[in-house]
Amino acid sequence: MKIAGIGFKSCVPSSTLEEVLKQTGQTTDAITVLRSKAQIPAFQSFAQKLALPVILLDEDDIVGEQTPTFSARIKTRFGTGSVAEALALVVARRYGQDVQLIHPRDISADGQATVAIAETRS
Repeated sequence: MKIAGIGFKSCVPSSTLEEVLKQTGQTTDAITVLRSKAQIPAFQSFAQKLALPVILLDEDDIVGEQTPTFSARIKTRFGTGSVAEALALVVARRYGQDVQLIHPRDISADGQATVAIAETRS
């Protein structure tokens, strides 16, 4: 199972969310975002177009998650190095223990969104 973790600024346009996922070149089985961002209209539009399951996590769910990439600002705010990677890894582990980050954090051209993809192999 492939899970796309997506982090984004509240002012993000839906086109940026589409772009950042597309630039991974991966298909996914589900997407995960922070619950606090799920009601943002651009995300709602994006999720509706994708027609994939959306898994919501609270900020507490990703605190302390070790990630290959690191942003000092994100570490201070969320307690992890990358929101997108942490989301993808945490949710993928719900489906199996053999989890690999197959696409580390990628940043949209406008800097408003990030995406990472984790895969469960068991």
